[in-house]
Amino acid sequence: MSQLLLVFIFLLTLFAVAQFMQARELTGQDTALDKLRAQVAELSELLALEKASKAKLEATLASLNAALEQQKGKAASLAAMLQDLQAKKGAAGGALAGLRAELEKERKISAEALAQVELLNQQIAALRRQIAMLNAALEASERREREARAKIANLGQRLNAALARRVQELARYRSEFFGRLRQILSRRANIRVVGDRFVFSSEILFPKAEATLTEEGRRELDKIAEAILEISREIPPDINWILRVDGHTDADPISTPQFPSNWELSTARALAVVKYLISRGVPPERLAATGFGQYHPIDPRDTEEAKARNRRIELKLTER
Repeated sequence: MSQLLLVFIFLLTLFAVAQFMQARELTGQDTALDKLRAQVAELSELLALEKASKAKLEATLASLNAALEQQKGKAASLAAMLQDLQAKKGAAGGALAGLRAELEKERKISAEALAQVELLNQQIAALRRQIAMLNAALEASERREREARAKIANLGQRLNAALARRVQELARYRSEFFGRLRQILSRRANIRVVGDRFVFSSEILFPKAEATLTEEGRRELDKIAEAILEISREIPPDINWILRVDGHTDADPISTPQFPSNWELSTARALAVVKYLISRGVPPERLAATGFGQYHPIDPRDTEEAKARNRRIELKLTER
């Protein structure tokens, strides 16, 4: 009986150890394993003391049974916890798979975004090269514009200087022209100088209300033509001068088949003088005929003397 009890106790001990080992594998708790080891050691001591106290062994057996029941409860609890952990692990695995899929999707999106960024960087680099080329072209254009402006300014200065020289030359020839005409016409009471013009009274050149030159008028124009030809030979050909012949009338209206108004009379008289000067050798391209009618009087009074002053032919040397 004692040996059977020992065998039973040994088997029970092995079972308890197995249960404890199972609990250790399930939970990994070092406290329970230590307790089982302490109980094994206690049982070993009880086996050694069995011969001395059977009652003590029975008490120990009862204590071991209680402990076994307690360990069974713990084992069941641990098994339930294991199942729960496995269920949670499955759910976590599904969530992890979803997260991995999302991560893979994000990686693809990131790769596409990186490709787009690389393409944009290439486009930006190309755009920067184009901007650099445009800036270079703009700088070249601005440089050419500055050079052109400098040339224009230089040409303007040269042109102004040339015009000033031409004006001075024309003024000199105009002065000589007027000087020689003054010498020729100095003793004529009906010819006077007004500013830069020679003013001939119409009575010295034309009969009243007519545009046909008188003999006396022809003689006066012969002297003027001679002076013009003499001066024109000295004027350089690049000075584009003309002698303008202006016809003026008084304010008395005229209305004839030949001259419907003072416009026609003043223009016809200026044209008659021009044609006569051409007949005396003056180049036609150096002459111009203009009629002003009664609209540019030199004496605004309404007297016979003022009217006589306003009926006139004016000669003016100018530049075209």
